[in-house]
Amino acid sequence: MPRTSQLRVVDIMSTAVITMKVTDVITSAHAEMEVGMIRHLPVVDDHGRLVGVLSDRDILNARNAKAKISDVMTRDVISIRPDVPAAKAASIMLDEKISSVMVVDEHGTLVGLVTMTDYLDLARRALLGLPLER
Repeated sequence: MPRTSQLRVVDIMSTAVITMKVTDVITSAHAEMEVGMIRHLPVVDDHGRLVGVLSDRDILNARNAKAKISDVMTRDVISIRPDVPAAKAASIMLDEKISSVMVVDEHGTLVGLVTMTDYLDLARRALLGLPLER
């Protein structure tokens, strides 16, 4: 079992990620969030490259429920590579006051995301003496 200082983002990130396209409408994204009980939806292009992120706050602040995701999403997305130490992603989240970081490969293709919930699960596993990786 690796020590927490040796964990990489790939060891704790979620890979079963629901994504949206810029042309999708906010109501579709809102429905996906409710069904999946999630707060962030990565927005990708036709090649799976990350182009933005849509948060539950973006949806709440939207004035038109039929607007396209491109009208309300955050385009300046903080992302990280899967081989980066997990501690670095945690530092980014704390420093930037964000609750998730998108994980992309060398081509900018989305491969997962890491959230506060992933770190809480890591803490739970460490406290219970369970394996740290998923």
